[in-house]
Amino acid sequence: MYLGRMVRRYRSHDPELSKDLAQTLRTKAPTRPDRLSGQGKATPIQPDGSLSVLRATTPSRESAPAPVLSPELESTLFRLLQERLSSAALEKHGLSPASSAVFVGPPGVGKTRSAQWIAAELDLPLFSLDLTAVMSSRLGQSGANLRYALDKAKAEPSVLFLDELDAIAKRRDDDSDVGELKRLVTIMLQELDDWPSTSLLLAATNHPAIVDPALWRRFDMVVTFTMPEGPALVEAITRFIGDDTELMDYVPTFQTIFEGMSFSEVERRLLAIRKQRILTPLSIHDVVADAVQGRTSALTTTQRASLAAQLAGRGALSQRKASELLGVSRDTIRKVTRSTTNAGGKR
Repeated sequence: MYLGRMVRRYRSHDPELSKDLAQTLRTKAPTRPDRLSGQGKATPIQPDGSLSVLRATTPSRESAPAPVLSPELESTLFRLLQERLSSAALEKHGLSPASSAVFVGPPGVGKTRSAQWIAAELDLPLFSLDLTAVMSSRLGQSGANLRYALDKAKAEPSVLFLDELDAIAKRRDDDSDVGELKRLVTIMLQELDDWPSTSLLLAATNHPAIVDPALWRRFDMVVTFTMPEGPALVEAITRFIGDDTELMDYVPTFQTIFEGMSFSEVERRLLAIRKQRILTPLSIHDVVADAVQGRTSALTTTQRASLAAQLAGRGALSQRKASELLGVSRDTIRKVTRSTTNAGGKR
């Protein structure tokens, strides 16, 4: 823009300079400072050159393996991947692959890991919006930052991940929000309508109720994440146990005490158990007993009785210690053990 003004300014009294400047504009396309030196990676910065509004990574199948998912959720995400990987076949029939999806669910259930895995499977860079850099006290700057981040993700094939969507797309009927935040919703609506099929926009929220309703129908897919249970929980426990084969014997025990926890919480607790096994002289029985004791208050009576029978049956604890630890009578433990044994014999 500056060179363009100079071309016009010097056209009358210095035509040669004006001509040279015009030639420069034609032969050297102006670029924004989107790339900085260092390993050839894109490092987008704000238009004013301050904080980065996007974090760029390049996930691989080694660094971003497939997350543990329920069969229904796995099927949904594989369908999204299939559409993206088969876009040419769809376009032959006048169809486009899904270009946007929103992940809904509580914290720690795999939304971020799923976004990383999808980017790795598509072999695309992953851009993550940095909310702390987007939000600005300067009037209009937050909207400019958001639009810049979205434009950057559209400029090249990529996966853009907007975590905590509710922070930038709150309901516009919320009178407590200022006009700047409502403008961010308008920008999101416009961008989703014009989002290209060459890039994939993924958003995530823990609070769907406060997201503006107009956004939901703009997304091609709404994917619901839930707390792990059943086979998904068992698979997560097995993965997080890693190469500690002795702990594998306690998978049913961990399944009981970790019920109702998120994937991230299960991983955190099992990593702590594995470290305890390495760094302390405690036996595996004592380590498991410590883990159980930390969860007894959250278990129902039936769960405590079942867990006590499991621990006593494996020899991790005597029936007396299991009774004391879990607050279940020894008679109840014996009954549960006999019931389990009989059921196993019938099968």
